Amino acid sequence: MAAQGVKGTIEIFLEYTDGLRDLEGFSHIILLYHFHKSKPYSLTVRPYMDDCEHGVFATRSPSRPNPIGISVVRLLAINDGNIEIVDVDILDGTPLLDIKPYVPQFDIAEVKRIGWLEDRVHSLPDSRDDGRFA
Repeated sequence: MAAQGVKGTIEIFLEYTDGLRDLEGFSHIILLYHFHKSKPYSLTVRPYMDDCEHGVFATRSPSRPNPIGISVVRLLAINDGNIEIVDVDILDGTPLLDIKPYVPQFDIAEVKRIGWLEDRVHSLPDSRDDGRFA
């Protein structure tokens, strides 16, 4: 898993804190966010885990026509509108668009193939971005 053990805090505006009720019952949450620091997009990109170009929709590149990101993180605690999380692969200050509970019965699919990443995914735990995401 990428970013394993990386901790972070989500700061929720006061007017949205009522929406956090019962979220602490979930071990993981899905975060949807805006890639606010992404560079102008191209429909073909060279992802950081490969030397070849691929279609942007076959990658998780932040530079995309609609720069929306998604991450699954582990929920540690909710305190005074702050959500403590771990396994964070998001830049500090990234604008959060939405939070959803992670429910395996809804969110896990049996995966048969992972395209061009098949031969590279084994190096994911040791991979870090190459600077293009900041």
